[in-house]
Amino acid sequence: MTEPQDPFTQPDPEQARRRRAHEALFRITERHATDEDRARWEERRMPMSPHEAIRRISDLAAGSAVPGKDSPSVDQGDLTAALTLVPWARAEFDQMEAGLLTMARGRGMTWQELAFGLGLGTAQAARQRHERLSRRTEDEEG
Repeated sequence: MTEPQDPFTQPDPEQARRRRAHEALFRITERHATDEDRARWEERRMPMSPHEAIRRISDLAAGSAVPGKDSPSVDQGDLTAALTLVPWARAEFDQMEAGLLTMARGRGMTWQELAFGLGLGTAQAARQRHERLSRRTEDEEG
């Protein structure tokens, strides 16, 4: 357990955001995980991935997934938790996309070929996307 914050010291917003994201992930996993996700949670306290947690709440809220046995209905807290996880999942996806682009370039693919794969119109658009992703992922790491 963390020690209480000094009431005269301003809280660290980044630390608070990370803590809230982890709490959101634990909430969704505890309340709505099924099958393998449920087994991992019960055996090792390993939560779902942010992406899977968001997808699970989205599917349950839309009615396109069947709730697990003894699972509660999706409530406002679950929806807020899923929204809290969106930046984390987006950052992971950005890192994955940047890595794929870097590996593809390393294997000789042209920017035009990458643009086609990404559904972009020009090589310049693919290059700019890679640059934006690289900047974002560097900002998140540093």
